[in-house]
Amino acid sequence: MVGHSEDEELEDGDEDEEREERIQNEIIVDSYGPEEQALGWHAYLSGKLQFPFSARCVVRREISPLEPGEEVEVVGMASDEECMHEMFVLIRWKRRQLAVPLMQLEGIQVDEETQQAIEDWRYWVKQGYEF
Repeated sequence: MVGHSEDEELEDGDEDEEREERIQNEIIVDSYGPEEQALGWHAYLSGKLQFPFSARCVVRREISPLEPGEEVEVVGMASDEECMHEMFVLIRWKRRQLAVPLMQLEGIQVDEETQQAIEDWRYWVKQGYEF
């Protein structure tokens, strides 16, 4: 189980060679444009994130009801249609499922693959990359 992110040592904008290579060669390989990149990310995260898992909100977003420090159960990926501009995951919320930005969350005692996938997405966003 992994507790904290390994990429915390990098400052925003610093490049992580290993992560860059994984993103280019596994996640967005053969992507010709924003839609294909989004679909590549959706497929990668769908395959790597081990659902369900516990997560903690780390940042407030206007589009989400979550507050920093709040803990939730992540139960799946939102549909690829919802993820064309940003990656969203489904959480249990008041007896239903709600999509929230993955960037808003950090895993709590998740397996290595899940932690790496979350960190890969957070890295992509912090680098200023977008679809």
